[in-house]
Amino acid sequence: MNAKSWLKKGALMLGLVIAGGLQAGNIPSVPNELYEALKLDREKVSPKELYEAVVKRYKDPEQGAGRGTLAQYWEPIPYGIYLDPATFYKSPTTNKEIASRKECVECHTDESPVWVQAWKRSTHANLDKVRNLKPSDPTFYKKAKLEEVEKNLRSMGKLAEGENLKEVGCIDCHVEPNAKKKADHTKDIIMPTADVCGTCHLAEFVERESERDTMIWPHDQWPDGRPSHALDYKANVETTVWAAMPQREVAEGCSMCHTNQNKCDSCHTRHEFSAAESRKPEACATCHSGVDHNNWEAYSMSKHGKMVSMLGDKWNWEAPLKDAYAVGGQNAPTCAGCHMEYEGEYSHNMVRKIRWANYPFVPGIAENIRSEWSEARLDSWVVTCTQCHSERFARSYLELMDKGTLEGLAKYQEANAIVHQLYKEGLLTGQKTNRPAPPAPEKEGYAYFAQLFWSKGNSPAAIELKVLEMHENDLAKMHVGLAHVNPGGWTYTEGWGPINRAYVEIQDENTRIREMVALQERVKNLENKKTSLLDLDGTAEKISLGGLGGGMLLAGTLALAGWRRRKQSEA
Repeated sequence: MNAKSWLKKGALMLGLVIAGGLQAGNIPSVPNELYEALKLDREKVSPKELYEAVVKRYKDPEQGAGRGTLAQYWEPIPYGIYLDPATFYKSPTTNKEIASRKECVECHTDESPVWVQAWKRSTHANLDKVRNLKPSDPTFYKKAKLEEVEKNLRSMGKLAEGENLKEVGCIDCHVEPNAKKKADHTKDIIMPTADVCGTCHLAEFVERESERDTMIWPHDQWPDGRPSHALDYKANVETTVWAAMPQREVAEGCSMCHTNQNKCDSCHTRHEFSAAESRKPEACATCHSGVDHNNWEAYSMSKHGKMVSMLGDKWNWEAPLKDAYAVGGQNAPTCAGCHMEYEGEYSHNMVRKIRWANYPFVPGIAENIRSEWSEARLDSWVVTCTQCHSERFARSYLELMDKGTLEGLAKYQEANAIVHQLYKEGLLTGQKTNRPAPPAPEKEGYAYFAQLFWSKGNSPAAIELKVLEMHENDLAKMHVGLAHVNPGGWTYTEGWGPINRAYVEIQDENTRIREMVALQERVKNLENKKTSLLDLDGTAEKISLGGLGGGMLLAGTLALAGWRRRKQSEA
């Protein structure tokens, strides 16, 4: 190769390096909406600039960080420091140790051995193994991921040029990534939040944060960015009943799941942080289960879930999601496989295909289901489903799902109209005599969400609670059963069957209340006119007295006939 050729090659390499540096913040898996929202040029932004812009928004109380607008109504319990570490966590004062990277591991091997055992199994503790992976290994992708992490750290000034990470130990997450100093427990220890993980795992953090920008409803059916993992803590603390409940330990049952916004270990169990573990459906089950969003139960009882139960132990969960079928041997979908996929690509943004958001009763959801916005998302679901099914099969099932959900919604709406009318007329049990106001900031109203968790006197009335559970629980489960292909989950065991039973009970109660009202009205009329059975001036009373007299005459006639028959038989 002559000098000219070397010069050309050198110029080309330099160009690639410069281009690579300039575009390193251009993460293909992050949608344009995030770059546009943060006013970033994705072709030019560096990892450092991208990280700082995302973290600035992430930590902004006006954008959903911290205690929220209802903070004056509640006080954190001691355990709350682990649910929102950025707001509440302080370094421990009882442990005054100042320890090096190595000493952290040595001490905690005795103090908290399970932490250390899990960490020793982790990728964090075995970076050299990652560097030596061969292309034939299903986890070979981690080698590129490690190089990406090091590039991010160099861009942020946390890793020198030419320096490689030796490990990711205690001090890197609980003090600072690639920290060189010793850690003073009383001053330096932090509880890692999502932005701390994002220092290294920038793509995953920014993908998750992009949920704020891609979950924008066309008619404000939900607040911007919700529902999502990115703003699930905000959704929690901005809920009036959560802020109002004096039983703070009970309220924190909600927070235990609504912490994905704050930290990553709900899905990636510390301290092993196994990607393979987080790909399994069980990783989602703790939170996506239960009476109002029984995704886990519906999925588990579906054919999809049963395939995982029967064959999952033969699959290679170490394979990345994009290779789950071809390399991992999977032959049925998982939660991550469907919900982290969008148009054939996988990321931590899980909201780009949301159409129903689990809750069909929310005003504007059903009305929007045939809109251009919703149809585009349905088309994306078809792309997902056609990895295993034909397009005709996928579209016909999704149509079944939509229409089935609408049928359940219609049945609920008929029952709800009945109970709501009773409320408007003040006819619910105790509505005018024994209906205490809820604690602030909650406000009195009809069949409101707080009544699932707060009750006093006749608030709510039993029939009101029933219709509330009908839409919050039964209708939601019906849709979830349809969405996760669990027949019993929408027709019989859950969904339509319970909705039908509630409908019948509401109709019965409505009839009983209305008959009682009619009877009370008659009594009231009688009392207002101060009449007696012997007062023959009023028409109604004449009719009543006539009816009473007629009844007495009929009873006497029947008694006489019976006496005669007995006499004849005795004769």
